[in-house]
Amino acid sequence: MQFVEYSVDDSVAVVRLDRPPVNALSAGLASELLEAFSRAADPSIRALVVTGAPHFAAGADIKEFQAAFGTTGIASELADAVLALEELAKPTIAAIRGFALGGGLELAMGADFRYLATDAKVGQPEILLGIIPGAGGTQRLTRLVGYRAARDLILTGRHVPAQEALELGIADKVVDDVLDAAMEDAHRLASGPTVAYGAAKAALRAGLAEGLRVEREEFTRTFHSEDAHEGVQAFIEKRQAIFRGR
Repeated sequence: MQFVEYSVDDSVAVVRLDRPPVNALSAGLASELLEAFSRAADPSIRALVVTGAPHFAAGADIKEFQAAFGTTGIASELADAVLALEELAKPTIAAIRGFALGGGLELAMGADFRYLATDAKVGQPEILLGIIPGAGGTQRLTRLVGYRAARDLILTGRHVPAQEALELGIADKVVDDVLDAAMEDAHRLASGPTVAYGAAKAALRAGLAEGLRVEREEFTRTFHSEDAHEGVQAFIEKRQAIFRGR
């Protein structure tokens, strides 16, 4: 794979994003993530860690977004990869350094646990481009932090530092050496009752599908709007977007 490294440490799979310099999410990277998570479905894999450096994933490749107008863009491919991660019948941990923004946070929310480095920042800044999260962000973030906090983060697009992410419930741990902590816990979880883990995860996911369907429809609608074209162009040109509400 070109953008993803897949390795196995004992019974723990490690999926490492590798698309320098900031692991911007592209359709190709999303496709390789789906391939990696499919490989990790092997019963010999008992836990998984997904990570990236120096940033976990600093959002979508905006230039690819621009080229994708008239389609659903990267969101469909990324949504499939996140769902594959979420549906793995084994414990999964996202080890986050640097930024996990937009699709990066959506990917991390597909994992069971999120461990953040002390200098990490997360957020759903899609609104600043005139679109909404399209790979599960509206649904999974609301489940994690509640409606009021999710509404704030999605409508403002602000970046959340690690300690606040812990307080909100986005992060499960904030530690200095996030990958070591994630691997240590993944090995411990890998010795646990995998069948029961899978059953518990399936029960916890119940009821999510309808919300994801509505989100995908609404993402497509906003992605085709004039505001989205303006927001993406303004980002590329490093200027303030002028939204006209259409």
